[in-house]
Amino acid sequence: MTYGVGDAPETSGTADGAAGAAGDVLRLLAERDQTLAVAESLTGGMVAAEITAVPGASRSFLGSVTAYATELKHRVLGVDAALLAAEGAVNAQVAVEMASGVRSLTGASWGIATTGVAGPDPQDGQPVGTVFIAVAGPAGRKSARLRLNGSRAEIRRESARTVLELLSSELRENLRGQDTERNGGI
Repeated sequence: MTYGVGDAPETSGTADGAAGAAGDVLRLLAERDQTLAVAESLTGGMVAAEITAVPGASRSFLGSVTAYATELKHRVLGVDAALLAAEGAVNAQVAVEMASGVRSLTGASWGIATTGVAGPDPQDGQPVGTVFIAVAGPAGRKSARLRLNGSRAEIRRESARTVLELLSSELRENLRGQDTERNGGI
């Protein structure tokens, strides 16, 4: 999927930027008695900051790892070294492994991750604005590619908002699946 800054779809309907998305995610997690951990690269802690800005975040938020250096993605989060060597850190599979790695590291129900190029220069053969986000949870893993335009700050901000929106969407989908199962199928 490719989006310009501000063009990514709102999935929660109630979110007002990253702050609204964080509140929505925390509400959904609390309703399910589930937890979240975050792995960040290009966003440098912005996702965790948005989450912890919400009163009561500690009920569901376990913590975060800001793995800005490629080597930390491998050493701390368990991202495959061969993948990093072959593809670089700006890659969908790297985002998925970061989300899975932080989930495993913390014991969280859900892990989310951001990796990409905010600028000013291209990285790993990827142009500025190329971002990969991922969610890992009880029902599996999902990633999305974003192609964002704007300043470094805008790219980072939109990446943080969009990964929270992706998690919100997955939480809602997970709930719909549970409701269908409880009600005897479709």
